[in-house]
Amino acid sequence: MSILITGGAGFIGAATAERLLERGEEVVILDCFNAYYSVQLKRDRVARLARFGNAVRVLELDFSDAAAVEAALADTRIDRIVHLGAQAGVRYSLDNPLAYAASNLTGHIVILELARRRGVRHMVYASSSSVYGNAPRVPFSVEDPVDHPISLYAATKRADELISESYAHLYRTPLTGLRFFTVYGPWSRPDMMTWKCTEAVLSGTPIAVFNGGEMHRDFTHVDDIVSGVVAALDHPPADDGAKKPGGSTAPHTIYNIGNNRAEPLMRLIGLIEEACGNKAVIDFQPMQPGDVIRTYADIDAIRADLGYEPTTPIDVGIPAFVEWYRGYTGR
Repeated sequence: MSILITGGAGFIGAATAERLLERGEEVVILDCFNAYYSVQLKRDRVARLARFGNAVRVLELDFSDAAAVEAALADTRIDRIVHLGAQAGVRYSLDNPLAYAASNLTGHIVILELARRRGVRHMVYASSSSVYGNAPRVPFSVEDPVDHPISLYAATKRADELISESYAHLYRTPLTGLRFFTVYGPWSRPDMMTWKCTEAVLSGTPIAVFNGGEMHRDFTHVDDIVSGVVAALDHPPADDGAKKPGGSTAPHTIYNIGNNRAEPLMRLIGLIEEACGNKAVIDFQPMQPGDVIRTYADIDAIRADLGYEPTTPIDVGIPAFVEWYRGYTGR
């Protein structure tokens, strides 16, 4: 029996695949290797998994294509699903909204249908801290209302949660949604804040810093994120009628996964400067449409249920990321 990981060539997906393979699981990766960012970076991530031999298979296709997914997996026994594939990025959703509809809405339903038809033991799927928007109360709790998204990306992720609730209610499919908070670390995406800032500091080019630098993020190291994903996968919600985190009485749970600290963006830039041995050139700009001023995760629910505890502060994680970045890019 295999674990299917959609978006398995992505940042979190490849790291999750590696963790599961290390503990002896069989993994099927499904990814379309699109050109939203460097395809070579995606292939390099997957290449690192070759050491696991036949325990890992990589299928290159679009998971929003239901017929292609069914055909590719016709002879594969799927036990559990980690659905991390999505069109990411708040700002890109302003430029290409249809990509978000195809991947994050249609694609999510395709994978839910696969889970339903195959009778999988559990499906874990990626949501986002973006669903909280500029909620005034911090830290953000899974019990907070999230009915006013301020970006299309956030709206699609909230829609995924609602669609999942309907599947859990109708078909009793065990589902867990994970709201990720500002993930960073080795093998991350070039459009992410830590990558862009490191690249700019090393090259001496200006860094666009929005809202006059008055931004806070709950920066969460990818190792901590993967620990939460795997812990969630190992604990499917019970179909017992009890209320779960997120409010469902169906077998559907929603958790925050964050570092439980809202760090000033300028502190992050300072750590990157120190690790690079170079000063940043700051280009202060006004707030961007769809962006949020602060993210801050209340992790009480996942801590109580799964024993989740982040272990990597940015003082450790950022220098380690810069070291990886310099090694990978040759900068």
